[in-house]
Amino acid sequence: MKRFPEILKNARNAQHITLRRLSAVLDIDTALISKIERGERVATREQVVAVIEYFKLDEKDTMAAWLADRVYQLLSEEEYGSEALMVAEAAIRYGKEEGSEKTVPDDIKHLLANCDELHTTWSSLKPLSGIQLQKMEEYFRLNYTYESNRIEGNTLTLQETHLVVHEGLTIGGKSMREHLEAVNHHEAIDFIADIARDKITITERLLKEIHYLILKGIDRENAGVYRKVPVAISGSAFLPPEPYLLDKLMEDVFLYYKREKNKLHPIILAAEMHERVVRVHPFIDGNGRTSRLLMNLILLQHGFPIANIKGDLDSRKNYYQALETAAGADKKAFHLVIIHAVEEALKEHIRLSR
Repeated sequence: MKRFPEILKNARNAQHITLRRLSAVLDIDTALISKIERGERVATREQVVAVIEYFKLDEKDTMAAWLADRVYQLLSEEEYGSEALMVAEAAIRYGKEEGSEKTVPDDIKHLLANCDELHTTWSSLKPLSGIQLQKMEEYFRLNYTYESNRIEGNTLTLQETHLVVHEGLTIGGKSMREHLEAVNHHEAIDFIADIARDKITITERLLKEIHYLILKGIDRENAGVYRKVPVAISGSAFLPPEPYLLDKLMEDVFLYYKREKNKLHPIILAAEMHERVVRVHPFIDGNGRTSRLLMNLILLQHGFPIANIKGDLDSRKNYYQALETAAGADKKAFHLVIIHAVEEALKEHIRLSR
């Protein structure tokens, strides 16, 4: 990974910006910028943010490089610096740092570590050939569309879903809504894959865009907008909040994301965002599919494959029960559902990549 001084200098040279001009634009002393580029001084957070905004740099990569410089400066001359770094890394990765909401249980921590090992194995098998990668993507995206819609009651079979999505055929005896649900969901997967590849920041607006794709052509009035009426969840004792509370609650959801996105393990972060959006239930329809797509967008952004929660009766029952328990503040069961889904996806990707 590049260090921040190199990132700054490369960005400045690429855009032919002189030290004097950059100094004037960012209101930072020319000599100080020069020292930062030479690695003689570590920039402040405010200076890094200003550089990111001016050069339109990738926030995650740039901030990570700057933080690495700070850590190195702090620990490089310490006798036990490497040991301290290992402890800090574990605390950050698993949310165990002091002041976090709760400590991740040992069994969850073990499962996450196993997923990390599988992820490393899968990453080592890349890059795949163009045709192999295309076939794998088609396979997993079709299965994900089928299972996610199946959870919500869509009756198209896997083969029928393929015919609708890839062949554009109409299946006799199936409703137009079911056809649109298949086409829309498959398109939404392509959308989140593009977002992940382009490293676009996840925002509340992006969530609404995902939901719009889910209900496109099905419910034009409510596609991509928060509900204006109270709703109840069929088969659940949990009652979603009233419509007038949604804006504040969803703002809180994304404030949580912004606060925790660099602290929690990506799988836990993905599970948390899924559960929190479902709990608020901001849309009149399509909350489950939209939340699972958001979850998978987060996983994709961190290099994990799509986690496919199965739609058969037992799997669906386990999934709903875990969500119900999570609404009561005990999230372990739901975290386990997502972890096992990611684990299974990694194992299947490894198997098909060899």
